[in-house]
Amino acid sequence: MTVERIFDELGHFNRFQACLYFAAVFQAIACGIHYLASVFLVETPNFVCSVPGNITDVLYGNLTGSSLEDFMPVFKSKTGPLVVRTAEGEQWELSRCRCALRINPKEFTYDFDGNKTVKTCDGNFVYDHSEVYQSIVTDWDLVCEKEWLAKLCQPTFMLGVLIGALVFGDIADRVGRVRILMFTSLCQFGLGVTVAFSGNYYFFMVVRFLLAMVSSGYLVVVFVYVTEFTGIKVRTWTSMHVHAAFAVGIMVVALTGYLVRVWWIYQIILSICTSPFLLFCWKFPETPFYLMAKGHYKEAQTLLDTIARFNGLECRLKAEELLEPEDRENGRALLEQEAEEQPSQTEKKLSIVDLFGSWRMAGRTCTVWAIWFIGSLGYYVFSLGSVNLGGNQYINLFLAGAVELPSYLVGCFAMDRIGRKKTCAPALLLAGVACMLIIVVPADIEALAIALCMTGKFAIAIAFGLIYLYTCELYPTIIRSLAVGSGSMMCRVGSVVAPFCVYLADVWIYLPQVHVLLWLVP
Repeated sequence: MTVERIFDELGHFNRFQACLYFAAVFQAIACGIHYLASVFLVETPNFVCSVPGNITDVLYGNLTGSSLEDFMPVFKSKTGPLVVRTAEGEQWELSRCRCALRINPKEFTYDFDGNKTVKTCDGNFVYDHSEVYQSIVTDWDLVCEKEWLAKLCQPTFMLGVLIGALVFGDIADRVGRVRILMFTSLCQFGLGVTVAFSGNYYFFMVVRFLLAMVSSGYLVVVFVYVTEFTGIKVRTWTSMHVHAAFAVGIMVVALTGYLVRVWWIYQIILSICTSPFLLFCWKFPETPFYLMAKGHYKEAQTLLDTIARFNGLECRLKAEELLEPEDRENGRALLEQEAEEQPSQTEKKLSIVDLFGSWRMAGRTCTVWAIWFIGSLGYYVFSLGSVNLGGNQYINLFLAGAVELPSYLVGCFAMDRIGRKKTCAPALLLAGVACMLIIVVPADIEALAIALCMTGKFAIAIAFGLIYLYTCELYPTIIRSLAVGSGSMMCRVGSVVAPFCVYLADVWIYLPQVHVLLWLVP
């Protein structure tokens, strides 16, 4: 007899589990929001170097005007500079990161063959506010020699996600799932709002780093939490659709980014989207798996009675009956599902070394970590890179989230019918094929490139969603959170690399997909 008998007696996904599941998954929307929020937080609009003095005339090719702002929507640095004349009679040629003062010009014309004094911008820039009214780039002038600071925002966030996944996964196995869920959800709200009131770049980065840690911590632990509260008959569906909440978060980012073009208002709105969760998360019970593993039989019995009463059933289960005979003699709750695994002391201090306790376990861990890394790399390259494919960037990002919803339905049906392995391998193969096809698409066929990108996202989402559930099923309860946390750590290594892959689009728009393909081929 095992703890899994709970679900045979009280229901695999009855009223109690359903209410708890949807409440816990609701907060996962915030994780998707914060992970992708930087897409528009650090958006760089068109800009040009400014000059001292009042500008009276502007030339750009055959166009004339009197204000730099009027030319920002059409200005392209590769086609030539903007030529301006100030009230003092000076003539300047302006590009993005430098300006040139014409020496003794005779006439005010676009072309000039005389001498010029070239210098870099001294921090004064004019931005195009037609698309982005205010971002951290425009507030803190993160362009030209400071451009790398803006590009460091997403990798730094993902580094925080990496650390948070390992730290909170470990702590959850020690202090319980519920305490971590409450702590991380409260911190998500508090730190998310604090980001909006950042007075400078460095404070912004520190708070975002902490926000990344708690967001990752919640996402790691909520997977374990819903897995331990739902029966094996529905576990594929419930665990996979936690990712659907994450995808909804991506869609919320796209919609909010389209409606709100001021970064700090945008950040506040995103942070309060899931705040109602804070009103009832403190009522969450600890999972029966954890209570039994730690030997808290009385609390486990109380929980069983509560579940039965809420589901309208009579509880005939006793906590002690869920233990193996030898475990009852020793007073320990052992929840290993695999016969070959040796039971460990519940009070033993756990560490990542326990994931390599045997050759079989070590091989399993290495394989799982590799899929975590590849899945994450592809997932975030397709997501972050969708805004660079042309067309409307807000629609592209929205589609990148929306396409995940059917992918999880397909993934669940496939896993139930052909198994985990036979679902994961074709999904990774399809993602690789999509990457190859994107590479050969002509640059002027934007619709086809976007369609292939969404196909790749659809495929990689199946593999990425599957590995969470697969990891939970491969490891015993006592180290399950640690296994998911360490796997998520490897996943975040991929997510740290992903933004740098996306930046390769500055060299060639499809170079990020080439990078993903190189990882998928092995």
